[in-house]
Amino acid sequence: MSEGRRRIVRSSALLIGLVGLSQVLGFVRDAVVAAVFGASAGVDAYLVAQGLMNLVLGLVASALAKALVPPVSRAADAGQLEEGHRTVRVVLTVAVVVLVAGSVLMAIGANLVIAVLAPGFDAATAEQAVQLARIVLVATVFVAGTNILAAAAQASGRFFWSGLQGIPFNLAMIAAAALLAAEFGVAALAIGFVVGSALRFAVQLPAARRIGLKLRPSLRLSDRGFREVVALAPALLVGSAVTNVNTLVDRAVGSAQGAGTIASLSYGWRIVTLAEVLLVAAFAATLYPRFSAIGDPARRAELRGAAGRALTVVLLVIGPVVGMLTVAAEPIVVVLFGRGNFDAHAIELTALAVSVYAVGLPGLAAREVVARICLAVGDSRTPVLAAVVAMAVNVAGDLTLGVRYGVAGLAASTSLSLVLGAVLLGVLTARRHRALGLRPIALDTARLAGAVAGSALAAWAMLQLLPGNGPTSASGAMVALIAAGTTCLAVYTGLILLLRVTAVADLKQAVSDLLRRNNKS
Repeated sequence: MSEGRRRIVRSSALLIGLVGLSQVLGFVRDAVVAAVFGASAGVDAYLVAQGLMNLVLGLVASALAKALVPPVSRAADAGQLEEGHRTVRVVLTVAVVVLVAGSVLMAIGANLVIAVLAPGFDAATAEQAVQLARIVLVATVFVAGTNILAAAAQASGRFFWSGLQGIPFNLAMIAAAALLAAEFGVAALAIGFVVGSALRFAVQLPAARRIGLKLRPSLRLSDRGFREVVALAPALLVGSAVTNVNTLVDRAVGSAQGAGTIASLSYGWRIVTLAEVLLVAAFAATLYPRFSAIGDPARRAELRGAAGRALTVVLLVIGPVVGMLTVAAEPIVVVLFGRGNFDAHAIELTALAVSVYAVGLPGLAAREVVARICLAVGDSRTPVLAAVVAMAVNVAGDLTLGVRYGVAGLAASTSLSLVLGAVLLGVLTARRHRALGLRPIALDTARLAGAVAGSALAAWAMLQLLPGNGPTSASGAMVALIAAGTTCLAVYTGLILLLRVTAVADLKQAVSDLLRRNNKS
């Protein structure tokens, strides 16, 4: 295995470990929030308030952070560290100026914006959302600074501190929900969000020092790296807006579907995206600088091989997760959230969201990898085009299936949009840049789909054999999960070996290399 691939494996292992710890705390956070507040109108209001902040944050910070990686990665690879750092300082300064202005405007117009974001809220819930939004907006600059500094560190091959950032944030949220709820009510969540975001930013400062980045304002807009970021940013801004529109429309329709609908969708989405955050997002983050380094047209065959391996390995790893989430959603929800004020109705709604969202998880995973391939070759338009198509599918589904079927319809619209968007993105990337081999990927994907279907059916059959189907106690749910999970994994392993999925060899090689490296250390 090449040194580049070894670095990817080591970085992935580090980032996955840290993100895994953060995810454990994230579920503790969600469990505490669910136990204290349940799936209530107050949680709905808090989530909509977060959505208002994302109108500012999502349109600027996320796009700038992603656009920053290619020029800084190339500068680091060429040994021109100061050039890369200059670009980071300019991007950070511009982001702070823009976001402070945007946050102030959003706070002033919060009443009007909330009325648009959640037209189905009653007067009390709408007013609560306005108050929460004005608190949450304080965190906008902290979150933006975190994203940009983390991107700069990752572009320089430093992943530890970016992986660590979720830990202090989740601890702050847990403390706020557990200790402040009695005095401040659901506003405790907004307070915890601001404090946790400040801690996330503080955690990135050691990484900045380690790479020699001096944090001082700079408006040197003629910087070459900044001009490249600006060239990539408009399309990425549209992509960020598209993602936010999907969430906002989901919540706007959900606001008229009864108290707790938005909260149930959010809890369900958190469960389903655990695998994506833990495995796919961390893996894709470590791949992005590598893709950027080999994005030159002269190295297209190398990029195509690396991209194909990465994509199929990701789909291979999440396969059994999709099967379990689809057929064992209820025991999963009971184990994670079934306590305190999280009642039977909340369990039912959240489990329904999980099982339907799970269908879209492969699309979400594929999009994470393929979008970074496009950005690595300097193409930000293709991901945006695919995202716009996916958004149109999601909005149309929300306004039809969502209005008619509530939680199930809203989740189905999201899943359908994710799958169709990922397929379109993959096809366009292959045709425009020859950066993906569609035929081998399609063959492996078909085999994996068969393995997922077979293992899910086996897990469902095991659940039917257990006494008392649909466990409502944590102990009964845990027994059901262990039995169904063991069955699912065993059948899935057998099927992928029987079907000769080629990604198995790549996964074995990556694990073998990691173990060999650890033994030498």
